Amino acid sequence: MNINKFVCPEVIFGPEALNQLGECALRLGATRVLLVTDPGVVEAGWVDLASAHLEECGLEYRIWAGVTANPKDFEVHRGAKLYQEAECDALVAIGGGSPIDAAKAISILVSNGGVISDYEGVDRISNPLPPMIVASSTAGSGSEVSQFSVIVDTTRKIKMTIISRSLIPDIAIIDPLLLMTKNPQLTANTGMDALTHAIEAYLSVAATPLTDIQVLNSMRLIAGNLRKSVASRSDLAAKEAMAMASLQAGLAFSNAILGAVHAMTHQLGGLLDMPHGEANAILLPYVMDFNFIAAVDKYIEIARAFGEPLDGLSKREAAHRAIVAVRQLADDIGIPKRLSEVGLQEDVVPQLSASAVKDACLITNPRDASVADLEAIFRKAL
Repeated sequence: MNINKFVCPEVIFGPEALNQLGECALRLGATRVLLVTDPGVVEAGWVDLASAHLEECGLEYRIWAGVTANPKDFEVHRGAKLYQEAECDALVAIGGGSPIDAAKAISILVSNGGVISDYEGVDRISNPLPPMIVASSTAGSGSEVSQFSVIVDTTRKIKMTIISRSLIPDIAIIDPLLLMTKNPQLTANTGMDALTHAIEAYLSVAATPLTDIQVLNSMRLIAGNLRKSVASRSDLAAKEAMAMASLQAGLAFSNAILGAVHAMTHQLGGLLDMPHGEANAILLPYVMDFNFIAAVDKYIEIARAFGEPLDGLSKREAAHRAIVAVRQLADDIGIPKRLSEVGLQEDVVPQLSASAVKDACLITNPRDASVADLEAIFRKAL
């Protein structure tokens, strides 16, 4: 008997969906909200708009914008302290993966106590979490629908992966208008992050028909719209397509988990504070090369999703077109080709690889990978 499970939050999708924020909070019984965000989202004006919607519904709130690009353990502890001091009873996160992951981690601490490193790993949360609503401002992280929170342990200089069904937000608001204030580089990086989620979830040993249908459509949307989204902030059709692509990839990887790309980039973010989406974008083709022998048939389907011409090609040649298509997309939107271009030095490769082999995401990679294998991939990507 083959039993599949698929978990997801309530999703509200479409232009001006953020207008429903206050009503959503009321439905969850909130009275005093901690709004978690970052300075970039504040500057873009989305926090002011969200605050107005909370006020319209008579809700009290405190704003905490102390989240950096790779949320740190001490930042999360500060946010949890503010939540408790303000006697909040719900969380709202507005932003990309960093504010959303931070809000999830705060929810763990205020309901379960301790420090965030206590919860690293799978299913270590015992008490129910407070109500949580998230509004994504980037088409990439998928954190708004996932059961993941990734937080930097600043002592060990690694990213901790926390996985629990409890971390899936109650309500995810996906408003494509929020994507129109992102610069081209962030649009490119987050779009490639979404593509990495889609490809890794598709190749995962835990993939199911329920996740496959999500990722194949996600890949088609990214192949057809990411270039246009990077080229123009005002192309609402492209933004809406990328928002849907990110949502579908997020739903898939939350259930199928990920693979070696994320196992490796978690270490880059922890040690070097490298932007997550950019690290994924650089490493994805190299990891696809490594995983090729484990999933040739699926690589053919990835190539088809990208619209690659496959007539007359051998099975191997057709499968290889998937890697060609990913590399071409990355080139077209200005992704660096090598990790050395963004500051990685070869002397840290052994440390990165030793940490990556312990990452939970590596468990579902389609090809077994040793420390030596990961070192070889890192060096090829240099």
